[in-house]
Amino acid sequence: FSLTGKEALTHFPSLGPSTNSAQGKVHVKQCDLLKLSRKQKRLCRREPGLAETLRDAIRLGIMECQYQFRSERWNCSLEGRTSLLKRGFKETAFLYAVSSAALTHSLARACSAGRMERCTCDDSPDLENRKAWQWGVCGDNLKYSTKFLKKFLGQKRIGKDLRAKVDIHNTNVGIKAVKNGLKTTCKCHGVSGSCAVRTCWKQLSPFHEIGRLLKLRYDDAVKVFSTTNDAVGHSELAGPQRHSHSLKHPASPRSTDLVYVEDSPSFCRPSKYSLGTAGRTCSREGNCDSMCCGRGYNTQSRLVTFSCHCQVQWCCYVECQQCMQEEVVYSCKQ
Repeated sequence: FSLTGKEALTHFPSLGPSTNSAQGKVHVKQCDLLKLSRKQKRLCRREPGLAETLRDAIRLGIMECQYQFRSERWNCSLEGRTSLLKRGFKETAFLYAVSSAALTHSLARACSAGRMERCTCDDSPDLENRKAWQWGVCGDNLKYSTKFLKKFLGQKRIGKDLRAKVDIHNTNVGIKAVKNGLKTTCKCHGVSGSCAVRTCWKQLSPFHEIGRLLKLRYDDAVKVFSTTNDAVGHSELAGPQRHSHSLKHPASPRSTDLVYVEDSPSFCRPSKYSLGTAGRTCSREGNCDSMCCGRGYNTQSRLVTFSCHCQVQWCCYVECQQCMQEEVVYSCKQ
């Protein structure tokens, strides 16, 4: 399971008010629309609500990826995604991480929102869950989410080849990023806002925060190779020492590092990995020189309409005028 993207744009048939039998058939059909392995489809069919959650996760991951790379040469477009996932670039590393993070996040939220039949609110023993439920509070169930995800992705046996190890490592970086963003939120229920009674629950960070963290990991991604650990007798990922940058004494990447095995293409020209940067809008003071790859950029003026001079009218609405202003747009040359 990874961000191929195309299936996320397919509209699922609505479940709507119907019989359980009809809903079951629709759920199975939703599972069949997704690009899953045979084992994943079996799990999907057994978990009502999972197909919708998977679809939401794919869309969440794509939107966040495109937001984080909106100003880069590679803008996380759907074109070339399949070819990109077959390689070991930094961009591939980010796709695996953001994909697993989105799925972890979406599953945990779906549990607490009641959209999954086999899980509900967070049931960690260190939380006063009965009190939380009494006050109508439901914590995000990250415990169930991560447990199910490992089963769904089939990570029990780590592949021997370098790419398999790299993909699993980056997948786990995404899961860890969601875990690290889990916060304890508390609410007071006493008289006049006093904290005579306090309820606490676990809540996930907004996915934008997780996406921003993974983009920082991408910027500092580590190029790795495979080396044999004589002590345990099997191969491990290794990269350059962080300070000396010497390959004589390789160091294992940290569990939070995104890792890759081959240098990325420039993404300047159309290829099987992207459409290139021709026609992309850029910021003249910011990224035009880099994004346009030295080809230069076109300048175009256009009129844009926006709401202005807004005033609140009694009692309950806002009245605005329509203003126009000239806007200069810069776009990369062919």
